[in-house]
Amino acid sequence: MVKLNELSKEFQDLYTIDSDGVPHFKTFLAGTWASSKDFENVKSPIDLEVYARVPRLNYEMIDSVIANIHYKGRWEIRDIPGEKRLKLYDRIANLLDKYREDFIQVLVVGNGKTVSSARGEVNASIERLLRADLDVRKLYGEYVPGDWSSESLESEAIIRREPLGIVLAITPFNYPLFDVVNKFVYSTVAGNAFVLKPAISTPIPAIMFAKLAEIAGFPKNALAVITLPGKEMDKVIQDKRLSVISITGSTETGEHIMKVGGIKQYIMELGGGDSVIVMRDADIASTAQKIVTGITSYSGQRCDSIKFIFAESEIYEKLKSALIEELKKIKVGDPRDPNVNMGPIIDSKTVDEFEFSLKDVVEKGGVILYGGKRLGPTYIEPTLVEADKSKVKDLYLYKKEVFLSIAVLVKVNDISEAISLSNERRYGLDAAIFGSDINEIRRAIRFLEVGAVYINDFPRHGIGYFPFGGRKDSGIGREGIGYTIEDVTTYKTIVYNYRGKGIWEYL
Repeated sequence: MVKLNELSKEFQDLYTIDSDGVPHFKTFLAGTWASSKDFENVKSPIDLEVYARVPRLNYEMIDSVIANIHYKGRWEIRDIPGEKRLKLYDRIANLLDKYREDFIQVLVVGNGKTVSSARGEVNASIERLLRADLDVRKLYGEYVPGDWSSESLESEAIIRREPLGIVLAITPFNYPLFDVVNKFVYSTVAGNAFVLKPAISTPIPAIMFAKLAEIAGFPKNALAVITLPGKEMDKVIQDKRLSVISITGSTETGEHIMKVGGIKQYIMELGGGDSVIVMRDADIASTAQKIVTGITSYSGQRCDSIKFIFAESEIYEKLKSALIEELKKIKVGDPRDPNVNMGPIIDSKTVDEFEFSLKDVVEKGGVILYGGKRLGPTYIEPTLVEADKSKVKDLYLYKKEVFLSIAVLVKVNDISEAISLSNERRYGLDAAIFGSDINEIRRAIRFLEVGAVYINDFPRHGIGYFPFGGRKDSGIGREGIGYTIEDVTTYKTIVYNYRGKGIWEYL
């Protein structure tokens, strides 16, 4: 049975131990560490055992918290000078580095991440905090002289950026620390208060992060972590006091939020599953290794995970063999084992969907080239299937994003066919191109309907140093240092009238 080892003393006041030995956490509600009479069991994907409990808040509690943030918190964070906000992020980063082993443990137990993957998420979160200074470049505003229009002579304007007020951030299960940190930084560096709704399956890193923010001196009334299932969020989403909703999640969830939320600012990083185009002049060995990494990293539970491989016919068979050989190197198992490089899937329902999608592939003439087996309630073999280009658009895998390590290999005659098959999917997050012909690569860059194109590498968003985000059903806006600022702030124009004051004497 998987259990959390005792956390550092700084976190021990966040939880009590229930009679069955399971830690029962409080959550942070605008300065108060609170519990509730109802709770949610949090299970480890390693063995589906309960390893923690968190409060299941009711709307009355949340309404009171939002009121506090609306009347107090959103002004407290705006009244902290920008340079002091940057110092707050530095302090939080130092604390995260100090207590990194606590967070690594929770990411391994709660998410089924390998230790190296969990360590990478902590490192990325620290770097994102330290790079908040790069966000500031988009906050300075503009000066507009009035003498370029006859109606505005003898006037001038300052165009400034202001925070919108309160950002509601809805984060997914797969990066429960980094996504929290990223949304927290770009929201609050602009002067917004921050309400966080973490995935109910992985809420503990968010609660622990709130503790670090409290220790660092972040304004208490400007931060809350609300723990309840997503299906109970509609009344919160409708709240007019919330100015921005930033969500990373499925396309279906994003569509629902827009219907329910009404007129707000939305930042949506939604469904994906990326396509790869392999050209005839690609380096097969390097390409296969990178593609398999892109398929299997965090068990395929990434929006930028590779799901389709469109390969030109000249290199198709060699690439197929190389991909299978690389997949054979992947060891699936308990992520606490240092020899394992692919751990469990977050829940058994997603594995059920995996089995359904494989059945669909075979029924439509596809072939399982490697893997295809369910190894337990939450474990699968990394899987590569083959489909004919005439049938691929009929596949369930083409129409939906199946969130685990499965990819479809398709033979195409040329790069134009590959571009067409990639573009006709409803998603448009990223694509990758492997090859050397710069003219063909440039043509693909022009025509691919995606938010980012990676050349001779697998898609990876990292800390958002390069902005990322999708087109079509993959989202709205961009996540990225210095880019998302534009979606959590608004312009305010201040016009100064000096008519008749003798400041300008126009000819």
